Amino acid sequence: MSKLKIFSGRSNRPLAEKIAKEAGVELGRLELTNFSDGEIWVKYSDNIRGDDVFLIQSTPPPAENLLELLILIDAARRASAQRITVVVPYFGYARQDRKDQPRVSVSAKLVANLITEAGADRLITMDLHAPQIQGFFDIPMDHLYASAVFTDYFRKKNIPNLAVVSPDVGGIKMARSYAKRLEADLIMIDKRRPKANEVEVMNIIGNVAGKNIVIVDDLIDTAGTFVNAVAALKESGAQDVYGACTHPILSGKAIERINASSVKSLVVTDSIQVHGESGKIEFRSVAKLFAEAIIRTHNNQSISSLFDVDKDKA
Repeated sequence: MSKLKIFSGRSNRPLAEKIAKEAGVELGRLELTNFSDGEIWVKYSDNIRGDDVFLIQSTPPPAENLLELLILIDAARRASAQRITVVVPYFGYARQDRKDQPRVSVSAKLVANLITEAGADRLITMDLHAPQIQGFFDIPMDHLYASAVFTDYFRKKNIPNLAVVSPDVGGIKMARSYAKRLEADLIMIDKRRPKANEVEVMNIIGNVAGKNIVIVDDLIDTAGTFVNAVAALKESGAQDVYGACTHPILSGKAIERINASSVKSLVVTDSIQVHGESGKIEFRSVAKLFAEAIIRTHNNQSISSLFDVDKDKA
């Protein structure tokens, strides 16, 4: 069997180090730097000819993170790696997943094509913004879910009279999965988005009066949707409101908005490095989940047991 080797780009090296430790291997050595004009340069210091190579790189903004991943893949292919698996804890550009108006790009498909054409043989990611993006890839891919990490967290908190809220129609399947595992009620928010990054909360579908709430979502960007949802729920009589978000993009004034909101706490994963601090944000690592997926992939074993949410069909 070919040798397992794990390498990391620069977008989230702390998570890569945790994954490698959980997998029982050391991160591979590579030189990764920029020329004075910003151009990215990569060289694998370790010999990877004939090896089973895993490249860990989330692709949040700036776009250099995505470009760096493509260059890492190309360099590994040209170094004769036997198999190249890209591990993308956060898959960026996923929100543009369909042509919902004239003359726009479907960037999720474009990125899938770029990763494939660069030379990747397989992709492992977590909590895609839209599940149909799995069909954009012409290579095998494994879609993991953070729900196991979050449900354990909330079970230990033992919150009484709990209800799970989906902040929009698109997240209802995820919210249903959480509600079943936490034995909680399911509530949905019907929202209207006048334009990108702006949200107007319209209707709450379900009774929240007197309930403790967990809002679950795949990502929080500007925190507009999240903060508006918290406010609407509180106005409708909810007691404590918690949040669970896989990918904490937290751009612009997101952290300020969260701090100023009435949310009791927001638990997120370490799929993205967060720049900024908040006493209301708690982190849970997904390193063990990815390490298990990497080990099973390397050993050509099934990882279907890690597809937590798939056990609950809509």
